[in-house]
Amino acid sequence: MKDAPAPGFWLRLTALAATAATLLAVVSGAAGLDTAHRALAALAVPPLAALVVAAWLVHRRLLVPSLAALVFFGTAAAVMPRPLHIAFAALAFAASAWAAGRSFEGAAASRASARDYLTLTKPRIMSLLLLTGAAGAFAGAHGRPSLAVVALTLGGLALACGGASALNHVLDRDIDRLMGSRTRERPVAAARVPASRALEFGLALSAFSFVLLASLANVLAALLALAGNLFYVLVYTRWLKRSTPQNIVVGGAAGAVPPLVGWAVATGHLGLAALVLFGLVFLWTPPHFWALALLIERDYAAARIPMLPVVRGTRETTRQIVLYSLALVAFSLLPLAWGQFGIAYALAAAALGACLLWLVLALRRDPTRRRAGLLFHYSLLYLALLFVAVGLDPLLG
Repeated sequence: MKDAPAPGFWLRLTALAATAATLLAVVSGAAGLDTAHRALAALAVPPLAALVVAAWLVHRRLLVPSLAALVFFGTAAAVMPRPLHIAFAALAFAASAWAAGRSFEGAAASRASARDYLTLTKPRIMSLLLLTGAAGAFAGAHGRPSLAVVALTLGGLALACGGASALNHVLDRDIDRLMGSRTRERPVAAARVPASRALEFGLALSAFSFVLLASLANVLAALLALAGNLFYVLVYTRWLKRSTPQNIVVGGAAGAVPPLVGWAVATGHLGLAALVLFGLVFLWTPPHFWALALLIERDYAAARIPMLPVVRGTRETTRQIVLYSLALVAFSLLPLAWGQFGIAYALAAAALGACLLWLVLALRRDPTRRRAGLLFHYSLLYLALLFVAVGLDPLLG
């Protein structure tokens, strides 16, 4: 990305947000508003960090001022004497303002369409993640959560998931060009959105997700969303996806975070039932994605992605699908023994699990593309309906 255009709207917005947050932190500290000062100081860190990452990877002329702002801000947090604390915070504000000013230098690149930016967030995938997050909020509230809890869960997760997906587009743009028409026309792979712009967009959404959840919900929810974001981008996309056929097994942890976020927004903590919801998505992920991998095995092979069907073949893949599906259905029924969920969830888990196992065993006996497609599409319905049952269960109990 050495030939990246000047910073775009999203990076400029992030720089302005960092400047405003550091200024408010300085003012609140000077005024002796200790509680507000600590909250505002914490909210300044995500946009500052996003600015540094974008500067390091793309816009090097912003690196000195943005890194200086982050270092000064960190030093201010570590320095206890009040005059020095305020002085370093003021330096952080000055450096962030310098970075913001420099972000407006240069001619901006041509704008991509709003549709392309929406595509960067992978709305189809996001919709399922938002559903599991909302179900986590309902389960955590043991009934109907407030409108504010639902809005914060959906808003914070939409920003976090959208940011992670945009960064995934940046990192996967090389293999997207090799995997056929399904991915070749994605905005970054097709060069409709410059990689630098997608990077800025992803970093901005990720930073604003943390700010929203930390300021209006709680820090635990913000940290969980950030952890899921980083795991998906750095551990799964950057490392596991290209290095091991077990990529989706470990990488599935990222997609299992949304129900934890919803639960944390509703309660401020985590419990056993929240971990059960995490486990459901974690165990569901391998059979779901391996069914897709059977459908597009040639595309993965062309891009040299070591998905299980490419490396171990169809027979081993269907065997693993059976094993993980059995584990998933058994795990989905286990909470009933603990009294975690009620009769509505029990009936849904049993019926949905029976249909899932029927399709899985049919695929094992006859591993055709048609049966793999049926399993793939049903697995989406399975998870959606199972989490609808999770959300409705406390209302019907």
